Amino acid sequence: MHEVGIISAMLKTLERVMAEEELTHIEKVVLEVGELSGAVPRYMEECFPAAIYKNPFEYLKMEIEVIPGRIRSLDCDCEFPAGEDEFRCPECGSDKIKPSGGTEFIIKDIYGD
Repeated sequence: MHEVGIISAMLKTLERVMAEEELTHIEKVVLEVGELSGAVPRYMEECFPAAIYKNPFEYLKMEIEVIPGRIRSLDCDCEFPAGEDEFRCPECGSDKIKPSGGTEFIIKDIYGD
């Protein structure tokens, strides 16, 4: 479960933001997590309480917005949602595809003072 490492890296980023912006605390962070990013939002939510236990972020709230995965056929340039037709283009049937969306992992918003 690499989500623990992802949460840890996010907390280090929040520490840096707090110092740079001279914030006293951060109450909420909003993440955009793509379906094709490799991170599993459910696992992130499950390990989050342990990651913030008894540290400066103990009362931090985390919200995750899941960004749908999108795939593009390299043969016909058709774009379609990930998961359809087992990663084959529904137009031409090609398995020559690449992600065209939903690969991001972004700290979208930080709420603090």
